[in-house]
Amino acid sequence: MRWVDVWRHAASRTSLADGAGLTVGNDASAALRDATAQLQPVSATPRLDAELLLAHALGVERGELLLKLRDVALPDSFMPLLERRLQGEPIAHITGTRDFWTLTLKVSPDVLIPRPDSETLIEAAIAHFKGKEAPARVLDLGTGSGALLLAALDEWRSASGLGIDASQAALEVAWDNAERNGMSRRADFQIGNWGEGIIERFDLILANPPYISTLAMLPRDVLHHEPHIALFAGEDGLSDYRRIAPQIGALLAPDGLAAIEIGFDQGESAANLFRDAGLHVSVRKDLAGRDRCLEITHG
Repeated sequence: MRWVDVWRHAASRTSLADGAGLTVGNDASAALRDATAQLQPVSATPRLDAELLLAHALGVERGELLLKLRDVALPDSFMPLLERRLQGEPIAHITGTRDFWTLTLKVSPDVLIPRPDSETLIEAAIAHFKGKEAPARVLDLGTGSGALLLAALDEWRSASGLGIDASQAALEVAWDNAERNGMSRRADFQIGNWGEGIIERFDLILANPPYISTLAMLPRDVLHHEPHIALFAGEDGLSDYRRIAPQIGALLAPDGLAAIEIGFDQGESAANLFRDAGLHVSVRKDLAGRDRCLEITHG
């Protein structure tokens, strides 16, 4: 988009959503200020949400928007996007993409939206293989959008990998992301139930299984817009770890690493399931200092 071609409106923007009027200022700076205030009740990051929505409406990157904010008028498409966010729809579903690690990924309601917490698994893998031979084969159990597998393949350019998911719709998103990011020749995706039926050993195993209790209270944008099959794992949140733990030993190469995401309060309870399977387990914290990743080896 050529910024000099953006037409400036003389009036403020008003839109109706469910009978309620939404009004924001006519220039971009005022619109961001007003949208941020309106998003306060529905978002933990209202200013960021407003910036991402406006950048999407303008067809530019957020960084470019912020650099040229004073030169931008408000496009007609901004208000409908704001309305969708106020109704609880996730930003990633509105824009259709989410940044993860070094990649920009396509997302849809068929997959869990990749989150920064999951990057802890890639950090664990980098630490494990530092000074060692790079992983050649990577397995991603419950691949969803393909985020973890593709992040690993981007980190280790000579590696190839396999992503497994129980959802065909999710696998279609993962294939699309592999193609978009130039990794379709190194990434394969298959329908499956965790590690069942896989006869191969992998240098690196990644997994972000469901780990939320069915009794937990979740934000509206998560509960109503993300696939429950990727969120919930029984009343204690450990159901899928119980399925995965007995499989890891046979799938993991002798000097390999399995990095598996956990809830912040599940460190020891989840770790003990893998220890009972004869594996060595340590718990890695995320950037906020919370338990986030099981680092599993043969010991």
